[in-house]
Amino acid sequence: MSRCALDTPPFHPDDAGPSFHFKRSSSDPFDGPFTSLPPMAYPLASLPHQQHYRDITPPLDDFDVIKPVSGHAPIYAGSIDLQLRKVLADIDVDECEANGENAFFVANLAEIYRQHLRWMRALPRVVPFYAVKCNPDPYVLRLLAAMGTGFDCASNGEIQAVLNLGVSPSRIIYANPCKAASFVRHAAAHNVGLTTFDNVDELYKMKKFHPGCKLVVRILTDDSKSACQLGLKFGAPLDSVPRLLEKAKELDLDVVGVSFHVGSGCYDADAFRDAVHRARVAFDMGRDAGFTFDFLDVGGGFGHDNFESVAEVLGPAIDRYFPDADFASGGKAVPGKPNGLRIIAEPGRYYVHSAFVLATNIIAARRGEEAEEAPSSQEVAAVEGARDKPEVMYYQNDGLYASFNCVIFDHVTVYPKVLTLDRKYVYRPEIPSPGIVAPGADADEAERKAWSLQPCSIWGPTCDSIDCVRELAHLPRGLEVGDWLVYENMGAYTICAASTFNGLRRSEVRYTVGGGEDGAVVRDLLLQ
Repeated sequence: MSRCALDTPPFHPDDAGPSFHFKRSSSDPFDGPFTSLPPMAYPLASLPHQQHYRDITPPLDDFDVIKPVSGHAPIYAGSIDLQLRKVLADIDVDECEANGENAFFVANLAEIYRQHLRWMRALPRVVPFYAVKCNPDPYVLRLLAAMGTGFDCASNGEIQAVLNLGVSPSRIIYANPCKAASFVRHAAAHNVGLTTFDNVDELYKMKKFHPGCKLVVRILTDDSKSACQLGLKFGAPLDSVPRLLEKAKELDLDVVGVSFHVGSGCYDADAFRDAVHRARVAFDMGRDAGFTFDFLDVGGGFGHDNFESVAEVLGPAIDRYFPDADFASGGKAVPGKPNGLRIIAEPGRYYVHSAFVLATNIIAARRGEEAEEAPSSQEVAAVEGARDKPEVMYYQNDGLYASFNCVIFDHVTVYPKVLTLDRKYVYRPEIPSPGIVAPGADADEAERKAWSLQPCSIWGPTCDSIDCVRELAHLPRGLEVGDWLVYENMGAYTICAASTFNGLRRSEVRYTVGGGEDGAVVRDLLLQ
C-alpha cells in the first residue's frame, strides 16, 4: 500500500517554541537598546541581487533534504510543481487511511527571500518589520529573522514566538493601539519597548504597566482604497493628536514618532503619499508639544503585484516630507538623535502571498443535468463572468472554516486550477486558471468532452451551508471524485486563522527552498 500521509507535522503557531532558537550574531545591528537602533540594517546587503523571480528546478541531488530544527518538518529542494508531484505520488486516495488524502500546502521559502531582495532595491530607506499575524509559520519567521527583518507583533503570543527565535526585543514593534494589561506587562518584562497608541486610556495603561516604553502615535489615514479598512477601528484623527501628546507629556511618557496604516491590501499608491504628508504634520505637532520624533512607521498594505508602483510613490513622498537635510544623522529636525530618522514598514502579505500554494482533494460531487454544449477552454474568458447555473457541486477537503477563511476575512476571490484530471497530473503553473491546455487536434470526442469546461460551484468539507469557496467557477467536465485542485497565492491570512471545526485537521505544509543559487542561500540562512 502506498504511503498516504505527508511526513510533515501539522502546523501550529505555538511551534515556534524555545527549541527553535538560533544564535544571534554578535554584530547584529539591531541588538542592544532601542535608542541605538540604526536607521537600517540588512545582513543580506552583500548578497547578489537576483534579476528574476522565477523558480529554477535543479536536479534533486543538488541539495540534501535539510532539517534545521529537530522535531520540525524537513525542508526539500526543487520547485513547487516538483513537490506537488512527489506528494501526490505517495497518496492512494482509494486505499489510504483516514486523513491520508488531506489537503496540503507547499511553501517555496526562496520566494520570501526574493521578495526581501525586491524590497531592498525598491525601498532602501525603509526597514521591513514583518507582520507576524499574516502567517506565523515557524520557518517563515526563522528565515525572516535570519535575513535581518524586524517584526510587527499584535499580541504577547506573537511577541513570544519571535523572542523564542533569539531575536532582540529592539527588533519588535508591538503594533496594537489597544492592548490587554497583561500583554503590556509581558512586553515590559521582556524589554519590548516600542509600541503604538491612539487614545488617552492607552496612555494611562502604559504609564501604569510600562512607563519606560517608547510610544508611537498611530494616526488615522484614508484607507478607502484598501480591501480591509482598519480606520474604522484604529487611528487618531490629526486634530486629536495635540491632545494626546499633551497628555503623554503630562504623564511623563516618551513619544518617539508616528505610525499609520493605509489598510490591508491597498490598491491605490496615492494613499501612501497622503498618509506620509499627514505623518509629517503629526511630526510637527510633536515638536510643538516638546517631543523630538525620530521614528516613522509607514504600516502595511503592500501587495505583491503592485509593489513597485507603490514604492515609486512612497519613496519620493518620504524623501519630500522627511528629507535627509532635516532628518539624517545630525539633521536639524532630530537634534541629539545619533541615528537620525528611523523608518520601518509592516509588510505581511507582500512577503508570503506568492510563496504558498494549496492542493485540495475533491471528496464528493453532486451533479445536475448535463448541458447540451459546454464552453471550451478558449471560451472560458467569455463565460467566466456570466451568471451560469452550476451544473455540478464539488466538495473539497478544505474550506471557509480552515485555509479559505481568507474569502470571508480578507475579501479574497480564489481561483482553482486543475492539478489532476482522471487521476493524471496535468498542472501547468504558467497557465492562468483553470490551468489547462485544450487537447490537440488528434484528441477523440471523449477526451474533448472531458477537457471541456462546465460551470460548477466549490464547497468546503464542513456541514455548514456557508462553507462555499466559489459560487461559480468553470472547470473541466472530466473532473471526478479523487481528483485534485490547486490554489496559488495562498500564503497570506490563510493558515493563521484556520480552525478544526467539525473535527477536521488543518492543512499541513511541505517546505522547499526551490532551486538554483537562491535555494542555496535560503538553505544556509535556515541552517545558521
